[in-house]
Amino acid sequence: MGLGSRIQKLRIENGLTQEQLAEMLSVSRQSVSKWEMEQSLPEIDKVIMMSKLFSIGTDDILLEAEEIKNLRPQEIHLGSIYLIVRDFEKSISFYEQLLSMPVSTRNCGNTFAEFYFDNKCLALMNEENLRGHHYVDGDYKFVLNFWVEDLKKEYNRLKALNIGEMTEIRKVNEGYYYFHLKDPDHNVCEITGSYDEKVNE
Repeated sequence: MGLGSRIQKLRIENGLTQEQLAEMLSVSRQSVSKWEMEQSLPEIDKVIMMSKLFSIGTDDILLEAEEIKNLRPQEIHLGSIYLIVRDFEKSISFYEQLLSMPVSTRNCGNTFAEFYFDNKCLALMNEENLRGHHYVDGDYKFVLNFWVEDLKKEYNRLKALNIGEMTEIRKVNEGYYYFHLKDPDHNVCEITGSYDEKVNE
């Protein structure tokens, strides 16, 4: 598929006529027609405008799919976050309170429990039931980072719950504040968010 065919395909997929696309790009309909028939090439600023309009990279307009595949590294996707826990029931209770939600799924063999939130999965893996797995080596250190709108409000909520050891709110730099909360295995949950130091003095 050539450049002209890719432009035509993107235009049609986005429900635009040649006239509509031309108007959005401040060119004539004839220009769009010539691009699609590969009688001329769009200026680079028009390619950039199309990439923004169609929410894709300029490579996706200019290059063949195989060329893009060769240029880009292999994509890696986040699956579940595995957290190995020693006290399964206590850890489920801790994360239910931290996340303010019940556990989403739990297998009957008490091997794992999962929390689904923000299109992510946090899986608590029961150390006692991980036969055949080699997750149990190590020092159980794992940091989970959470972000909240109001850091002080979340700090007060978790302090009142008293579900784990907490630090005070700390400042890394202007605009970045956090506190740490430890789960039953001493894994660190770092909570960050908006915080007004002057208001909370």
